[in-house]
Amino acid sequence: MSEHQSRLDLFIDRMVSQRACLDYAIAQTADQPGPVFELGLGNGRTYHHMVQHIPGRPVYVFERAVASHPDSTPPDDLVILGDVRETLPASVERFGASASLIHADLGGHNRQKNDTFARLVSPMIEPLLAPGGLMVSSDRMYFETLTEMALPEGAVEGRCFIYRR
Repeated sequence: MSEHQSRLDLFIDRMVSQRACLDYAIAQTADQPGPVFELGLGNGRTYHHMVQHIPGRPVYVFERAVASHPDSTPPDDLVILGDVRETLPASVERFGASASLIHADLGGHNRQKNDTFARLVSPMIEPLLAPGGLMVSSDRMYFETLTEMALPEGAVEGRCFIYRR
């Protein structure tokens, strides 16, 4: 990240990268049957994008409390409410390694806190991803069995990350 970039420029880089990486991951996993996981709903923009572009696969949302835009609010049966430190491990029993695509934008504005959290949740996310599945994250993750991939065209280095099982 350049110290000469404005916060607006950084935000735009992140949004452009997020869309490029999600679109790439959606295309790469189109033939996979497993569910899609959205870790953190926020306003619901990426959830809405995925639902529109991933027909035929459920998109489950992991969130502490739903506070999204009404157009981007998932149905109750696709929401897994609670702290991801509890809901992710519990979901391994429910879903196993079946997720075709997992997207996480869990971080806040503090890079050190984001990194600490990424180190904590990486081993909880890893066992949920199906073979050939992709993980897209706004933060660097720390996986033992997933491979970091090159970013697709249009994504800005360091603003989004893609991992494959």
